Amino acid sequence: MSRIGKKPVNLPAGVTLKVSTDHVVSVKGPLGELHQKIDPDITVNVEGTTVTLDRPTEQIRHRSMHGLYRSLINNMVIGVSEGWSIQQELIGVGFKAEVKGQILELGLGYSHDIYFQLPKEVSAEAKTERRSNPIITLKSADKQLLGVVSAKIRSLRKPEPYKGKGVRFVGEEVRRKSGKSASV
Repeated sequence: MSRIGKKPVNLPAGVTLKVSTDHVVSVKGPLGELHQKIDPDITVNVEGTTVTLDRPTEQIRHRSMHGLYRSLINNMVIGVSEGWSIQQELIGVGFKAEVKGQILELGLGYSHDIYFQLPKEVSAEAKTERRSNPIITLKSADKQLLGVVSAKIRSLRKPEPYKGKGVRFVGEEVRRKSGKSASV
């Protein structure tokens, strides 16, 4: 058995899970509603406040999908009950971030500011304190969408290995290189 796939998913209070006939799992909670289409071979059993997933055979394809769909459903349940958040840090002289509605305005050292349109499911907050780097906090119920948006923001100015300037996740360690002056 898949160690991840056989673990049950617990539904917190206020969260409902429904499986439609066309194999779409819908999870509804206080922070929104998420949908995920699953493979017809995987069966989803809802018993009270626990959800379990079963697979028909021990084929490699079924074993891999068993753990995958359990993780996706668990992420959906956590998303609609608690929500997901990612923090990113802008490291560089003069780098700035400002949120205006669903538009994130970034100054990343280019000759122009970058205006990044956020999806309606993602909310952002930019915090800039004196003597510290600007921090962008992205929040959403959809973990996959949040990861895609944060990766796109990071790709606008990836951290470079010599000075470490760029957009990085809070807590991310960038592998630094010594410059040409370090060679003997």
